[in-house]
Amino acid sequence: MSVRKRTWTNAKGESKEAWVVDYFDQGGKRRLKTFKRKKDADAYHAKSAVEISDGVHTADSQSKTVAEAATLWITACEARSLERSTIEAYRSHVEFHIKPFIGREKLSQLTAAKARAFEDALRLGEVPRSPAMIKKIIGSLGAVLADAQERGLVARNVARDLRCRRKQGVDRRAEKRQKGKLKVGLDIPTRQEIKAIVDALQGRWRPVILTTIFTGLRSSEVRGLRWADVDLKKAELHVRQRVDQYREFSAPKSESGERTIPLPPIIVNTLREWRLACPKGPHDLVFPTGCGTPENHANVINRGLIPAQIAAGVVVDGKAKYTGLHSLRHFYASWCINSKADGGLELSVKAAQARLGHSTIVMTLDTYGHLFPRGDDGSELAEAERSLLG
Repeated sequence: MSVRKRTWTNAKGESKEAWVVDYFDQGGKRRLKTFKRKKDADAYHAKSAVEISDGVHTADSQSKTVAEAATLWITACEARSLERSTIEAYRSHVEFHIKPFIGREKLSQLTAAKARAFEDALRLGEVPRSPAMIKKIIGSLGAVLADAQERGLVARNVARDLRCRRKQGVDRRAEKRQKGKLKVGLDIPTRQEIKAIVDALQGRWRPVILTTIFTGLRSSEVRGLRWADVDLKKAELHVRQRVDQYREFSAPKSESGERTIPLPPIIVNTLREWRLACPKGPHDLVFPTGCGTPENHANVINRGLIPAQIAAGVVVDGKAKYTGLHSLRHFYASWCINSKADGGLELSVKAAQARLGHSTIVMTLDTYGHLFPRGDDGSELAEAERSLLG
């Protein structure tokens, strides 16, 4: 393996020079790579030597593009039978964000600097992407490169460098400051707002909204709930399946997502009445459409939650204050956490995690930890001061 200088005279009689890296790859095939500057040739020489030693070198002429690698990754995701909604999200990241910016880039020429430039382009382009969307796109790019690494198509996953930088706190602190903690009255309905919404609920949307409020089920879980999973005698329900945006059934997202949740009397009585009027269907759903098929997520919000808020006066500038079912899940979490003196259940962190179906207790604490009673009003400081200073 060597770096040598090449000189020649072109058709115009001008003297030209270049630097050539002459080497054999791990397969024993001779490769030539030409550079205008010696320092670039030396850098390529050093990098290639390490990659060949590790058996992961790919010559630029043989390298696939990012777009080609992304196509291979999507095909692999389909072969692993991932959820349809997950694959569609990945495909959207590839088609509308990754390919337009760096799709033609050779994997062997993709550097950390280029990955960072891609991230900047997403944030500062003509159509700026949100921080949350950028995080998802970079995550998908990292998955594309990881898949390419396993196939021996690229030696380094440059997207991983961006993720490591976030894990070290470079961007995470700014993201946390921007996002902030969930706030009661802003992200989480107050007790007075929930009482007003409950009083305003009526018709076929009353059972589903009430159940969401007092069980904290995710939208996919409440829409996939079956009568076979509801035990009104024991006053509890079991989360055993969910239904996605394409109305396809699947198991809960994680092992902890499969759980048992106790039901308060208002839900038991409401579901007893609703069972008599509930449309029948092949899936035995508790909250189906009029035809017995899985209900659409948007319908529950637009025809159930939003009208109930408007009727209850829970509005901002005449519009419903809370636009997603997850706000009701947030309320349930706060209800579980609050002390009994404040009308809550006063559950432990572990019990709250189990009710919410979080995969880890860290997730519960990261999301709702600031809502738990502190049990610390600073009164012990005065006593400690007296003890210290006499």
